[in-house]
Amino acid sequence: MSELLDEVRQIRAQADCLHDEAAVNAAYDRLAGRLTAEYATLNPILICVMVGGLVTTAEVSRRLDFPFEIDYLHASRYRGKTSGGELVWKVSPTLPLKGRHVVIVDDILDEGHTLAEVQGALRAQLPESLKTLVLVDKTHSRRAPGVSAEFVGLEVADRYVFGAGMDYKSYWRQLPGIYAVAESNDAPE
Repeated sequence: MSELLDEVRQIRAQADCLHDEAAVNAAYDRLAGRLTAEYATLNPILICVMVGGLVTTAEVSRRLDFPFEIDYLHASRYRGKTSGGELVWKVSPTLPLKGRHVVIVDDILDEGHTLAEVQGALRAQLPESLKTLVLVDKTHSRRAPGVSAEFVGLEVADRYVFGAGMDYKSYWRQLPGIYAVAESNDAPE
């Protein structure tokens, strides 16, 4: 365990700040404004994708001044690693979604394989509408076909990022800014 803690401390110490706390807070404000404009009269359900979407859901939802419900799901491909594997469903939403306006809230849209499966599972419940909000959209050409987010707070280059809900081996989600592993450090498995 001490080797892992040494590693995560080193990764943090050498990381590059891509978006500071002020930029991240401004993104939360913009996202909340867009949700308010679209959903203030629609009684939506925000579905938090755990664990990464926890911070984004909390930060955006506390900026909303209209009635809505929150539920969550837990589906993960990473499970404490830095690369994805098979999707494991741990918890499904409990609120009935049929006929409701649903917004999936997550931390990052990277390749989109997890999001594609989540979107498919929620569409099968026949919501009136289904859209996705992410704090971060990672720019690259490896995106799963047809996967996108309607609400995006910030963009980042194709680097391993953490902070603002995103983690490095399950650590550093609590950081208020968004950081990238230094280019001299390849993110180990």
